[in-house]
Amino acid sequence: MANHPALQAGRAAVITGGASGIGLAAAKRFAGLGMKIAIADLDPSALDAAAAVIDEATPGGDVQVITVPCDVSRMEEVQALRERAYDAFGDVAVLMNNAGTAPGGGPFDHYDRWQRVIGVNLWGVINGVHAFTPAMIGQGTDAMIVNTGSKQGITCPPGDTAYNVSKAGVKVLTEGLQHELRNTEGCRVSAHLLVPGWTHTAMTAGGATEKPDGAWWPDQVIDLLLEASGKGDFYIICPDNDVTREVDAKRIVWAAGDIAENRVPLSRWHPDYKEAFADYLKR
Repeated sequence: MANHPALQAGRAAVITGGASGIGLAAAKRFAGLGMKIAIADLDPSALDAAAAVIDEATPGGDVQVITVPCDVSRMEEVQALRERAYDAFGDVAVLMNNAGTAPGGGPFDHYDRWQRVIGVNLWGVINGVHAFTPAMIGQGTDAMIVNTGSKQGITCPPGDTAYNVSKAGVKVLTEGLQHELRNTEGCRVSAHLLVPGWTHTAMTAGGATEKPDGAWWPDQVIDLLLEASGKGDFYIICPDNDVTREVDAKRIVWAAGDIAENRVPLSRWHPDYKEAFADYLKR
């Protein structure tokens, strides 16, 4: 299976949240394809350590990596990231808006965490799209924008409402972005919504070092990203070792049915619908 045409040796990838987890896994994989890499994150020391990991993981060790401390919730810092990338590389083949944070809060608590989660998870992606997309279209070359969403932004389980809102916004933004790109004359940029399943990262591990059996490694998420984007898929929904793609699809359809069938919201977690949902999964 061929990769997305943007993934070519000598071209450049910009990855936010690139110092760890899925972002670092993507940086290593793109570098292995011979691409130049710009990773952005908050902590300069973490960025330096990540750059060393990328270099060590790259055959020959001659990969070009630049590190850019960046708070993606601040537009001026994302614009500075764009300028650094274009100054260093001349063009950008891949933009991966991947930086994220958690936890947020419930509907009426942890207001300060709401501000941070929406700022990073949603405004960070909005800022990346606004800062980079016109320049990437103007290149006239194959390119792709990957925004990291979440199943929590699709099925919206109770608990962390702020996180759900942020990732639901990423889904809607990315859908609108792809529609606009495909209707822009001469545009060779595509957008993709990456939706990881349970993935073992520093953010999800809660301090644990051993990967749970049910979780995927970040590298597995990137394997699927390359495979699916190479086929032209927009929705890249990752299973994990506990949940299959088929179960994910049924959960998504059930969630949409709350509206279409005028059920109570989040009926999957409502006691009156427990048996109906279980029966639905079995069909």
